[in-house]
Amino acid sequence: MEASFIAYLKGRVRALDGGRGDDRIEAGIGDDAAVLAPTGRWVTCVDQIIDGVDFRFGEHSPAEIGFKAVAINVSDVLAMGASPRTMLVTAAFPAADAVTIAGGVYDGIFEAAERFGVRLIGGDTTTYDGPLSLSVTLNGDFADFPAAEPWTRRGARVGDAVFVTGPVGGSILGRHLRPDPPVELVRRLRDDGVGVTAAIDVSDGLSLDLDRLCAASGVGVVIDRDAVPIHDDAHARSRQTGETAFRHAWSDGEDFELILAVAPEDARRVSDLSDGRARRLATTTARTGLWTDQGGRLIRLSPQGYVHDAGADGTPTGGGRPVPETEQDR
Repeated sequence: MEASFIAYLKGRVRALDGGRGDDRIEAGIGDDAAVLAPTGRWVTCVDQIIDGVDFRFGEHSPAEIGFKAVAINVSDVLAMGASPRTMLVTAAFPAADAVTIAGGVYDGIFEAAERFGVRLIGGDTTTYDGPLSLSVTLNGDFADFPAAEPWTRRGARVGDAVFVTGPVGGSILGRHLRPDPPVELVRRLRDDGVGVTAAIDVSDGLSLDLDRLCAASGVGVVIDRDAVPIHDDAHARSRQTGETAFRHAWSDGEDFELILAVAPEDARRVSDLSDGRARRLATTTARTGLWTDQGGRLIRLSPQGYVHDAGADGTPTGGGRPVPETEQDR
C-alpha cells in the first residue's frame, strides 16, 4: 500500500498546484524528509483529532474528518497573524478497509489544502487495530507582510476594542467538522496595517478563550452581551437543549473564529475590512476578569467552555467536556 499511496499523494499535490511547485519547498513527498527554504520567521503548530473524542467515525464522513484536521490548524496559524503554507500529516487508519478510509480522509485534506492555500509536503501513515487518528503539523509565515510582528495572546492593552470575527455557538450541528477560519480577513487586516494587539482562536468556547487572552495580557474586559454575535446554529441548539442561545454562543466551542484585541483608533477599520462580519463585543479594562455592565453596575461573568478529552461516559461531545463554572454571576 505504501508505495502506491505515496504516488497517489504526489499526484494529488501536483494536480493541486497545477505543476507549478513552490520555490520555498526544495523537496517534499517521496524523500525521507522535506526540505524547506523559508523566508523570515515561520509559525508552526500541531493538532491531533481522534475518533471518539473529536468526531464519531461512522456518523461523520472521512472527508469531513480530513477537512477538519487541516482547518483547525489553519485557525491556529491565523491566530498568530501568519499565512498558512505547508503541512505534514500523520494518519493512523483502522486496518479494516484502510484504503477506502484513507482515500476519503485525503479527499477532505486536499479540499482544505486548496481552500486555505496549504501544500502537503509529507507525513506518515500506518494501519492498526485501533481508532482513526489524524495529526497535522502546519507551517505558516509572514512573507506576505514582512514588516509585521506575530500576534500573540499577551499584547492586549487597557482600552483596546475586542472583536470576534464571526457568529458563534451551536457548532456541534455540523460546523465543527467544516470550520471556515477567516484567512481573507487576516490578510486584509495585515495589508491595511490594523493594530491588532492580541489574538486567539475560538476553539474551546468564546468566553473561555477570551478569558485566556485576558489572563495572558493581564487585563479584563467589559462585555456588551447584546453585541455577542449569535450563530443561527446556537438558536437551533437552544431549541434542542432548553438553554439560551446566548449560553451556547458563550460556551459551546469549536467555532474557529478569532478573538482580536485592537487598538481603539483602528476599531472602525476592522468592521469595514470584514464587511461587518467581525463584531465588537468588549473593551479591555484594568480590572481582570470578564464583566458586563448592568445599569451602571459591573457584574462578573463566569468563563465556560470545553476541555479536550472525552466525556465521563467516554463519548465525544464535539469539543470535550464542559468546564464547571468557576463562580456564579453576582
